[in-house]
Amino acid sequence: MRIIEVVADAGYLDTLTGIAEQHRVVDLWAAPPAADGRAAVRLLVDDAARQPVIDALQGLLGGSRNYRIVILPVEAALPRALSEPVTTGSGANGETREELYDDIERGARLDSNFLLMVCLSTIVAAIGLIENSVAVVIGAMVIAPLLGPNIALAFAASLGDHPLIWKALKTNLAGLALTLLITLAIGALWPDALASPEILARTDVGFDGVVLALASGAAAVLSLTTGLSSVLVGVMVAVALLPPAATLGMLLGSGQAGLAAGAGLLLAVNIVCINLSAKLMFLYRGVKPRTWLEKRKARQSNLTYTAIWIVTLLLLAMAILLRQQLPG
Repeated sequence: MRIIEVVADAGYLDTLTGIAEQHRVVDLWAAPPAADGRAAVRLLVDDAARQPVIDALQGLLGGSRNYRIVILPVEAALPRALSEPVTTGSGANGETREELYDDIERGARLDSNFLLMVCLSTIVAAIGLIENSVAVVIGAMVIAPLLGPNIALAFAASLGDHPLIWKALKTNLAGLALTLLITLAIGALWPDALASPEILARTDVGFDGVVLALASGAAAVLSLTTGLSSVLVGVMVAVALLPPAATLGMLLGSGQAGLAAGAGLLLAVNIVCINLSAKLMFLYRGVKPRTWLEKRKARQSNLTYTAIWIVTLLLLAMAILLRQQLPG
């Protein structure tokens, strides 16, 4: 349940009341118009009706520049509402498209905080891998700075939001490049320290790893769209991107190209599977644009995006088969 606060010209009050009645919001209350001619209306809306209400409000007020829609969290509301669930075509009874955008876009920002987080988590991962410390490696997994840009990439494709797609791609590539740069230097400086089981475990990948990455990417999106963000911690550990990237860089830096190829394959499988399953889960949850034109653009983006990841995954599956057939 959320409070949707609308600040708009007072002339919209009757129409706003009509929208509230149409979508059977739990409650509505309005403040008297202010000196600037605008009035504030608050709608107490349950989860199932939230996206349709926000879409209706945007459709009504989209032509006006003098409005604001704010979504506020609700810890509890008494007396408890016993309203019937509202069936919508979105399939999303958790976070709305706008709330998801605000949360996910932050994970795609390429700024000093992101780069510092990548740097620190790479150092943590490298130390854990070299020292064969499972606890330290898990710590690097939980930091997981590379997960955000990949989820943002899938989300942006669902909306056909090309600026966010390029923003997520740029952030993702910058994070991977920084990780590889740091770990290449570590591998070149300490080539004899790279024989721990934690490193060797990330030089091989099988089809069980593909299934794990697909399931984890879907679980990440499901946790976001339903508001159960605590599940993301488990996803970060289940399908980590940073440890195989660190392993790839250190092995390349030490000149062990054969083992590095295995780590690179694992990293590629994780990235592709996360993006593909996240994209499919966004589709399943009904995350899509609001207007007809935006939906048309998103449909084209979805087809291209999904086709690219499916073809890439098939190529990676062939690479896994070939690698498994190679002697020892």
